Amino acid sequence: MPIRTLPPQLINQIAAGEVVERPASVIKELVENSLDAGARHIEIEIEQGGIKRLRVRDDGVGIPQQELNLALSRHATSKVTQFEDLESLQSMGFRGEALPSISSVSRLRLTSRHQDAEQAWEVSGDGTDQTLQCKPAAHPQGTSVEVRDLFYNTPARRKFLRTEKTEFGHIQALVQRLALARFDVGFTLQHNRRAIYSLPPCDNRQQQEKRLLELLGAQFLEQALPIQQQAGDFSLSGWVARPGFSRAQADMQYFYVNQRMIRDKLVTHAVRQGFQDVLYHGRHPAYVLFFSLDPHKVDVNVHPTKHEVRFRDSRSVHDFIFRALHRLLADTRPQATAESGQNEAVNLQPPVTALGAVEHPYTPPRQQGLDWRVAERPAAYQAGFTAQQPIAADPDEAITERQPQQVPPLGYALAQLHGVYILAQNQSGLILVDMHAAHERITYERLKQRYHGEGISHQPLLVPISVSVSVREADLAEDAVDLLQRMGFEVSRSGRESLAIRSIPSLLQGADPEKMLRDILSDLIEHGSSQRVKEEIDQVLATVACHGSVRANRRLELDEMNALLRDMERTERADQCNHGRPTWTELTISELDRLFLRGR
Repeated sequence: MPIRTLPPQLINQIAAGEVVERPASVIKELVENSLDAGARHIEIEIEQGGIKRLRVRDDGVGIPQQELNLALSRHATSKVTQFEDLESLQSMGFRGEALPSISSVSRLRLTSRHQDAEQAWEVSGDGTDQTLQCKPAAHPQGTSVEVRDLFYNTPARRKFLRTEKTEFGHIQALVQRLALARFDVGFTLQHNRRAIYSLPPCDNRQQQEKRLLELLGAQFLEQALPIQQQAGDFSLSGWVARPGFSRAQADMQYFYVNQRMIRDKLVTHAVRQGFQDVLYHGRHPAYVLFFSLDPHKVDVNVHPTKHEVRFRDSRSVHDFIFRALHRLLADTRPQATAESGQNEAVNLQPPVTALGAVEHPYTPPRQQGLDWRVAERPAAYQAGFTAQQPIAADPDEAITERQPQQVPPLGYALAQLHGVYILAQNQSGLILVDMHAAHERITYERLKQRYHGEGISHQPLLVPISVSVSVREADLAEDAVDLLQRMGFEVSRSGRESLAIRSIPSLLQGADPEKMLRDILSDLIEHGSSQRVKEEIDQVLATVACHGSVRANRRLELDEMNALLRDMERTERADQCNHGRPTWTELTISELDRLFLRGR
């Protein structure tokens, strides 16, 4: 067939195949345009899952009359004027393909009133090559885009649309992501004239948390740890749910780069590594995170839908995100609270070799005499459980009432249950501790601190192991000799496509050195860094910790139980054992009251 120029309408329909997959794709493009126009409020109306009709209306700066026709022309945009602009993009849209692509596969009406104009104007398109005519319209400052009968002229695309419920589910999830990206903008969403969301702009943290509550639920907000980290021009802020709030699916993960929502393998890997040691097998973390950096250091022009980005220094980005989350999650222990989310480094106490060092002489809290005519209102009996100051070693010392703020987070031990659980009382109620899981975490963290603090020792091999690699991998290994050495590997280049392993980490003598080296090189190529050796060593240390921890059915004395509780309060990541299971839980007085119908 002869080579010929494609007609403009076909070009637009081909472009639509890249950016318009379903009604949610249309909403994304239109809302991003509204955000770029400086909108403070955005209204979204949907009918029949967006297949029949959808409309996005904003109060942004608007479009001048003379530019309305141009807005529906391909590659027409106000956001890029020269090539250099692509290297520092700060707008959501920039390709100039969204509106013409959408109008080529639907019946579209664009109405806008510019902030400096007294009159609004309207232009319509129906997927044909007809010349567009502007006409006056009634509209406040801002822009409305109405899209009807999506894919009416491309039936092959229309038949791939799902049910109304499914398509609206995609739209609702998208609006949720957009509303989390821009707390400063108000959003409303209606489906078939029914209000779904009505989210006012957020001017302070309390209002932001209210939006989180509505979009993600009370449990997420209760478990959320605020994070605010900065290094150079890198900044990471937002909320990370405690590991105990992990999910079966990766359905509550929101990551934004310069306010642009993205899905990126490098970011996912860094976050996953940040949750290492605290996430139960097969579970997924939950978070809302905002990463900002110099726009020159990220390329957002690598994917038609702009869901993926490319960082110019991917290794630094990966390490920054990993370390920020690693520091935050290190403080998931009984004494950490949401208000203490300053993410400061934690100085651990020196390791203790044996369980049971008594820090506080102890006798159980004393209860006041009970009046058997029990009143059912909690206030009438709660005072009877006021914690007392532990009796001092010297019986002549006076016993003074312990003030609420002096009671440790995990309180004081009362008893041991079935040789497995420790029961303790704190200021809020009852604490239950899995003693083996808790001691396993304490032992593991001490082993890690000791081992990694002294550095990874080498074990020379009697006969070097030869490894065949690609030229790229050989070059990388040659450049990363010092890094490999810090990991415990001594590697030298023995040929153009071969390496020689001469020593390995002493703790990994039973491992496969060749596989380990290949995995490290793969990580360095993919992510710019590798935690392979640390992860393997930590697995060995975790096994040692598991076998070295107190076993079930071992009877502990009260002073041993209290020593374990105090160690938990000092130990990083003490909320979970090495396998990601919880080590303790709390039943408050109010929760106990509900169990026994108290006060009803």
